Amino acid sequence: MSQTRIEKDSMGEMAVPLEAYWAASTQRAHLNFQGISGRRFPRSFIRALGLIKRCAAETNKELGKLDERRCALITQAADEVAQGTLDAQFILDVYQTGSGTSTNMNANEVIATRANEVAGLRTAPAKERPVHQNDHVNMGQSSNDVIPTASHVSAAMRLQEALLPALERLENTLRAKAEQFATVMKIGRTHLQDATPVTMGQVFSGWATQIARARQRIDAAMPRLCELALGGTAVGTGINTHKDFARLTIARLSKQTGLRFSEAENHFEAQGSRDAMVEMSGALKVVAVSLMKISNDVRWLSSGPRCGIGELALPATQPGSSIMPGKVNPVIAEAMTMVCAQVMGNDVAVTVGGQSGVFELNVMIPVMTINVLDSVELLAGGVTAFEEKCVRGIEVDVERCEGLIEGSLAMCTSLAPLIGYEAAADIAKDAWKTRRTVREVALARAVLPAEQLAKVLDPRNMIHPDQA
Repeated sequence: MSQTRIEKDSMGEMAVPLEAYWAASTQRAHLNFQGISGRRFPRSFIRALGLIKRCAAETNKELGKLDERRCALITQAADEVAQGTLDAQFILDVYQTGSGTSTNMNANEVIATRANEVAGLRTAPAKERPVHQNDHVNMGQSSNDVIPTASHVSAAMRLQEALLPALERLENTLRAKAEQFATVMKIGRTHLQDATPVTMGQVFSGWATQIARARQRIDAAMPRLCELALGGTAVGTGINTHKDFARLTIARLSKQTGLRFSEAENHFEAQGSRDAMVEMSGALKVVAVSLMKISNDVRWLSSGPRCGIGELALPATQPGSSIMPGKVNPVIAEAMTMVCAQVMGNDVAVTVGGQSGVFELNVMIPVMTINVLDSVELLAGGVTAFEEKCVRGIEVDVERCEGLIEGSLAMCTSLAPLIGYEAAADIAKDAWKTRRTVREVALARAVLPAEQLAKVLDPRNMIHPDQA
């Protein structure tokens, strides 16, 4: 049996592993929630908690609430939390108390224990230890404002560091492809049926704009995400905190992260609801919807290579079959679609969590937080792989594109203004029945002079509105 020490909290004594930095409150929560999922808060969230505790200690020192020695001890320990040195000490399942109180106390206890260790007094009687988890590390705070704040800070940081740059790279690559393929004609498709021609560049430009809009949607939701609940303490009134605590601490967080955080305009909204997280999750869902469309288009357009559409050629990344030699599948695009499906599912959990705010507190904060952070990381990783290992290496089979255009019955569309809809439709039906092209039937019927017909059926004249 491993050695233990006895720690006390307001409910009494608890046996805690001897070397652990956490204390009684964390141990109780661990016993209550262990085995539910085995899933812990991610690194980004623990990093945010460390930053918040560090900035709070510095503010409390500035306000004269915390002496210089305690501040120095707390900031050193909080920095270690932010940097990941103490990640093994954050042992709690994410499925826990809905306010995240257990994880806030986990942070408070770990920081206090480490601070007291730095002071050389970790094993001293409790009264002789300079830093207390509630009185000093949690000074001016409540789990009800710290955990919502950490959820916003962690999401905003990872959006800025990981997802937005990945989307920008994908957009740039798609725009480069649009320029590269600007003159390549291909048949358009609606309802999975042949339609009038477009250029491959126009197709890629549409995808690039979808990603540009995705970035804009995230940017539009960021100001609400960057409003922080800190300063509301228990129910939004700010009880037991200095009137300047939130403003000063949030200013420090902004400086630490390079993001423009602000104090919540209304603390009752910030703690009673989680609407900003629902909004951001919704924006991430739209990103997933766009990427699902693009990935599936890429898969369809590269299908074949001989018996499908085959207009695009994707980079060959790995053998595609354990039984069919030489088969190569669009595996990167497939992985992207699975990421998108998961993000859409995450959004459902976030939506249900968001509607579960009751009175002065939402008690679904942990599950909402992990799903938003999961979506951010999944999309960042998926988009990076999709851009690097698929989109960047896409090539076009020009001969295939041209052949499909010439064989398409939709080419009769440009004849309709000149010979009438019914006559053009009859040519299309004849072409289908006799296995000829629209051009061949039209020439045989002499519906227009050959020179005029060649101009009318030139696909390059079909991709822009009539300028006459």
